[in-house]
Amino acid sequence: MLPISAASASDAADSKRYVLLPVRERAMPQSLIRNHVLKALSPEDFARLQPSMHHVELGIKAQLEVSYQPIERVYFPEKGIASVVATMTGGRQSEVGIVGHDGMTGVAVILGQDRSPNETYIQVAGNGWMLPVENLRSAIAESQTLREPLLRYAHAFLVQSSRTALVNGHSKIEERLARWLLMVHDRAEGDKIYLTHEFLATMLGARRPGVTTALQMLEYRGLVHARRGEITIIDRVGMIQLTHGAYGEEEQSHFAPAST
Repeated sequence: MLPISAASASDAADSKRYVLLPVRERAMPQSLIRNHVLKALSPEDFARLQPSMHHVELGIKAQLEVSYQPIERVYFPEKGIASVVATMTGGRQSEVGIVGHDGMTGVAVILGQDRSPNETYIQVAGNGWMLPVENLRSAIAESQTLREPLLRYAHAFLVQSSRTALVNGHSKIEERLARWLLMVHDRAEGDKIYLTHEFLATMLGARRPGVTTALQMLEYRGLVHARRGEITIIDRVGMIQLTHGAYGEEEQSHFAPAST
């Protein structure tokens, strides 16, 4: 599973094959919504957004935001995981944030901008709610109470990104890998995570041989079981201990039941 790069013509062509497919519309009660951001809204603010929300399938590699291009829609995942990826000159990439049912895409929009230097695409297929940006902006302008929970999430996402920068700069690759797998595990369903070593290398901003060695070390310690394109979490508590604080209170705050 390789990320879609705006600099690659072939990848751009491939991205057209990964579309967001609308599924049957339904007025789901807020009590049945899984997404943390939508659940945190007041009933009045949820009702304000709901008429413009569309339930969509989020296919693997579906590109939700293109770097430096206007953001037209925001997404609230119910299942699945999106990666926010930064790209250096020369094409080197590294993940700077992940979004699951804990959050939403379009943090730049919440902060008053219309685009981001990063790209966002689906790394684990799922489904969620799509909302046109113009409808979100109109609702925010009409409701001070809507702005507050969105800003709280934007702050949480920025904390996640700053923690990722800290860990990438000071932690060993096996600690970084364990942290990343734990964060994905928090947002996934079940203990199996489907991805390749090459994809992991992009997410960690590391070389593939180093990621392979780190994964073998985790498997040797009995923390995970790795097969081609699949990693199964075996000992979550042991993985948390292995991170030596890289997976800490900030990472666990939204997923306390899963972290005990």
